[in-house]
Amino acid sequence: MDDSDSNKPTLLERLSTLLLREPEDREQLIELLHSAYERNLLDADALSMMEGVIQVSERQVREIMIPRAQMDVIDISQPPEQFIPFVIETAHSRFPVIDGDKDNIVGILLAKDLLRYYAGEEFEVRDMLRPAVFVPESKRLNVLLRDFRSNRNHIALVVDEYGGVCGMVTIEDVLEQIVGDIEDEYDFDEDEDNLIPDGKGHWRVKAGTEIADFNEALGTDFSDEECDTVGGLVLKAAGQLPKSGERIVVGNLIFTVLRVDSRRLYSVLVEHKPPEQE
Repeated sequence: MDDSDSNKPTLLERLSTLLLREPEDREQLIELLHSAYERNLLDADALSMMEGVIQVSERQVREIMIPRAQMDVIDISQPPEQFIPFVIETAHSRFPVIDGDKDNIVGILLAKDLLRYYAGEEFEVRDMLRPAVFVPESKRLNVLLRDFRSNRNHIALVVDEYGGVCGMVTIEDVLEQIVGDIEDEYDFDEDEDNLIPDGKGHWRVKAGTEIADFNEALGTDFSDEECDTVGGLVLKAAGQLPKSGERIVVGNLIFTVLRVDSRRLYSVLVEHKPPEQE
């Protein structure tokens, strides 16, 4: 081996030297990571994940949870033959099970436990339930991730200060804050408004937009007694989680689904119905 090559610092040594500057706060640490990226010590994916790890300790559950209105749940009063088609369609691995109301969560049903039903075994939903875990909406994501790992749990119900269920969060939701989510042309910048006009009479709207803000922007008068957000309004009208590109008519508006995954609605395109259709 060439002596000159053997004297060259290794990647780990170069990164260690860079980090020995002892940053005094997280901003300086992030600056050092960006400096490491510029020196080709880190690639873009590694830099993004490291920033995600740092940010996880600063974010709270309320910022990433699936809102109550968008939770896919099973009612304990339904027989398996009624809710199994819903399980197949939504394709989740875990479902909160309620007893009449989303504030009354009686447990978590794992989709794989339904194999016993198909095997012809004696099947009682209540006997299949796993305990539900409840976390406050103010809980830090790094603490929640540690709890998920230590308890081998993958889902938690989120409660507000009054003890009511306001959403749910999964381990996948937390990990996405580190490894990133799949983005498309319909994603919103986090710093942009919830409602963005396109200049053609259409609006791109985040599903989490509050009904009151939506009414003010579009001059509508939708009630927020049953649904707090635009996503909840669309889900109620659709009767289920709609598919990408699906059009839902509510009043004199047409909501076209822009972005949705197997669990959550993210954004819609809103336009007025043509006069002849109103």
